[in-house]
Amino acid sequence: MSRFVSTLKSFGRRWWHQLTSMRTALILLLALALSAIPGSVFPQRAIAPEDVNAYYAENPDLAPWLDRIWFFDVYSSPWFSAIYLLLMVSLIGCIIPRLRILWGQLRQKVPNAPRLMSILPFHRSADQGPSAEDVRKRLSKQRWRTQVYSDDESTTIAAEKGYLREIGNLAFHISIIGILVGMAMSSFFSWYGYRILSEGPQQAFCNNLQQYDEYGLGPYVNEDQLPDFCLQLDEFEATFNANQPTDYQADLSYSHEGEDDEYNLRVNHPLNLDGTNVFLIGHGYTPVVTYTDRYGNSTTTRAPFLATDDALNSEGAFKFPDANVDPDTQEQDTLSQTGFESILVPTYDPSTERLIGDDPELNNPVLALTAYQGDLGMDDGSPQSVYSLDADMIDAGLLEQDGDEVTVIGMGDELELSDGSSLRFDDLEEYAVLQVRYNPSQFVLLITAVVLMSSLIPMLAVRRRRFWVRLHDDGSVEYAGLTKTEFDGFDEECERLIELVNGRIDPDDDETPHDTKTDSTDPQGESS
Repeated sequence: MSRFVSTLKSFGRRWWHQLTSMRTALILLLALALSAIPGSVFPQRAIAPEDVNAYYAENPDLAPWLDRIWFFDVYSSPWFSAIYLLLMVSLIGCIIPRLRILWGQLRQKVPNAPRLMSILPFHRSADQGPSAEDVRKRLSKQRWRTQVYSDDESTTIAAEKGYLREIGNLAFHISIIGILVGMAMSSFFSWYGYRILSEGPQQAFCNNLQQYDEYGLGPYVNEDQLPDFCLQLDEFEATFNANQPTDYQADLSYSHEGEDDEYNLRVNHPLNLDGTNVFLIGHGYTPVVTYTDRYGNSTTTRAPFLATDDALNSEGAFKFPDANVDPDTQEQDTLSQTGFESILVPTYDPSTERLIGDDPELNNPVLALTAYQGDLGMDDGSPQSVYSLDADMIDAGLLEQDGDEVTVIGMGDELELSDGSSLRFDDLEEYAVLQVRYNPSQFVLLITAVVLMSSLIPMLAVRRRRFWVRLHDDGSVEYAGLTKTEFDGFDEECERLIELVNGRIDPDDDETPHDTKTDSTDPQGESS
């Protein structure tokens, strides 16, 4: 039994040593990058479930096999999580022993020089030199750690510098762990939602998933955990210069935790509600139209249109699934639902044959309408795009075009259909595209990114080196230097230190230059 336990311990030590080696950490980092590729190639269910459904429809044989190996849920898959955790364990296993070694080195005294200093890479001697106390003080002013050793024949001042390199190296690797932790927090606990918010109190919305146009939740986020607030767009103002947007401003009214307030929402100036940020990311137009069916029943609707170019020429649709209900029988005529596909032109120039305008401002807005009547395909509950009619219903002949031409109407004008119904262009409102996002890892990622970038400076610029001055009883002196990693200019630095300890350079004015010199040919670099 004891032999089995001993074998098991030996096996565990060997594999732990293998896992916590820098080579394994690099391999795992490469494996993590490669495993993320399917997440970029294939649609992800947590981000765009409708794209996953479309992929299933286009590839009915391949999609189920890809789903079995988590290619539509890459970042929550067992194999991606395993690589992620192994990389963190490997980095932690690499760092902890090095932290212990560094702590021990910082607590140790600077080592004495060897008895034969001439064997060191840099060695000089002189017939006379300064006092031991002067040497120690002058080196200490240059931030060298010093230690004095004395024996019957000589006094040696040992100095050491460059531990900041290893500190920077460890800070770099610790910050990588921090970034991995931050990314895991972002994946597990963050959520987002997109909402097209038109002007007016009737378009206000509260923070729940049913009122978002698109949303995504982390695997550890429940709907009942979302903060309680409501938003209303009072007014939107867009400023253009040479037909290019220069500024967006949205005046919001909001209620949060029982208090009402206002906020001027601008690009890169989000509204923060207890860590949840509301961003302004886009802009567009919402036409307001009134449809009057053949029985005289009127319905007013607002439909946000999707911009197709920089001039905000936009596409959209108006749908009236409850149109043409007989007021006497309360029954709808067969295939009498009505819809309109439309193009909105903010600035229409009737003197040209071009329908599309070049100016995003509302100088002469028009709607180019194509009317359809029949079955809109909305009764079965299947999701449809709000920006277009169902093409399958049109192709099947269940939704037929009324008339053969596209009709252009301006503000206040009406389009009359062949059955006596009509559509009036009443008004044009502006909308803001809002992104509501909560990410608890933002501060963690910011701090670790700053530490990571800052740690590169000592890693690349600082070098561990030692310098000794040995004062013999006969008045002669020896100087020696040793560097852990070779770099150009080390001999020049030692020569300058000799000048410094002999008082020929003022220690208050001198700064040894090689703390900030980068050596790109470090054969024993410590960075992983």
